[in-house]
Amino acid sequence: MTADTSLRFREFKMPDVGEGLTEAEILKWYVQPGDTVTDGQVVCEVETAKAAVELPIPYDGVVHELRFEEGTTVDVGTSIITIDVAPGSAPADQAPAPEPVAAAEPAPAVEEEEKPKGRQPVLVGYGVAESSTKRRPRKQTAAVPEQAAVAIQAEMNGHGTAADTRPLAKPPVRKLAKDLGIDLATVTPTGPDGIITREDVHAAAAPAPAPAAAEPAPAAVPVAVAAEPVAPGARETRVPIKGVRKATAAAMVGSAFTAPHVTEFVTLDVTRTMKLVEELKADKDMAGLRVNPLLLIAKALLVAIKRNPGINASWDEAAQEIVQKHYVNLGIAAATPRGLIVPNIKDAHDKTLPELAAALGDLVATAREGKTTPAAMQGGTVTITNVGVFGVDTGTPILNPGESAILAVGAIKLQPWVHKGKVKPRQVTTLALSFDHRLVDGELGSKVLADVAAVLEQPKRLITWA
Repeated sequence: MTADTSLRFREFKMPDVGEGLTEAEILKWYVQPGDTVTDGQVVCEVETAKAAVELPIPYDGVVHELRFEEGTTVDVGTSIITIDVAPGSAPADQAPAPEPVAAAEPAPAVEEEEKPKGRQPVLVGYGVAESSTKRRPRKQTAAVPEQAAVAIQAEMNGHGTAADTRPLAKPPVRKLAKDLGIDLATVTPTGPDGIITREDVHAAAAPAPAPAAAEPAPAAVPVAVAAEPVAPGARETRVPIKGVRKATAAAMVGSAFTAPHVTEFVTLDVTRTMKLVEELKADKDMAGLRVNPLLLIAKALLVAIKRNPGINASWDEAAQEIVQKHYVNLGIAAATPRGLIVPNIKDAHDKTLPELAAALGDLVATAREGKTTPAAMQGGTVTITNVGVFGVDTGTPILNPGESAILAVGAIKLQPWVHKGKVKPRQVTTLALSFDHRLVDGELGSKVLADVAAVLEQPKRLITWA
């Protein structure tokens, strides 16, 4: 009976994405004990040190037990949910004793025959191993429109009655509502198919009408960060350091005290670049693409790297080697509700201007939706951080760990500038380049910064230098 029981109940463990992560916080459960689940169904959302991701269950069956509550940080390899894969075959009280919820140690290894052959649980976006083993047929095989995905997920996770239907909202929106203390049942949805949007949650939090904010320039990368609700009369608020913010803090401390930073600055006239942006917006080849100053700044940096490839490298302390990169994975720093993340555009050096514009647009949209995957933040070589969208003139950026340079872009403002011997109003900005002085000396760093400035002052150089 013990063997039959052990085969009946399957333990799904917190997966390891193979990126050195050791723990994740359970943000939201989408199922409860007694719910029926199917192979591939998303059962919860977790936040790792790199991003928030959804976890699919690799079994068909009925949820027997949730091992941890929402908000709990769980070690990779620890069982988080038990699935009854043969409901009705034996009394429920014959189920194996559950692990103590408070235990932080990984669960004992499941016997080989208990594991679903040819498949290992993984975080969304990483795929699964190929297998010749026949999988159970899913209950739903028809493709569904993306707009209806949330609605279908709600139906699958409900208890079968209208009263149990949850408000329709994507996981990042649910997290925002939770942070703001908003009950989604009280929010009026305006999205397609009755889906609650981020704007709906903000409207419920602050119902008083406010003027619409203009799209920030030069790049709409930052995502609004929800303020922590403050109790009346409170003099302090303590916010746990975890998830993305915890990982970012550790990385920045490590970077600041490992790589000797040097920062150089240049103030320049970008009037011609701003005019080119307007021309590109009207270009039929750029129709439907996101065109803004950040696009041309990114292209200028790629041109500068091509002319000065030594800047695109990393320091291997263990091997005592400088690793020259013959490709550019261009990181774009983005402020999100969970903290700073730096997704990167893979092989940005090979992209045409329209391709680069499309990649930037996708990166921004994904960050805003809270859907940036861990893979999108791995392997960066050089980064751009756009502090200008906050009205800041410039800054001294800290290197992204493993990279040798980061370019900070300041606000573009109309200022008096000497142009052709006369003082005229011109569009002016300040760039700051921080670099690792172990492998980038002052000459190389200065050449890179000067090349970026030269392209932005005279964008026609893109044609001759690119």
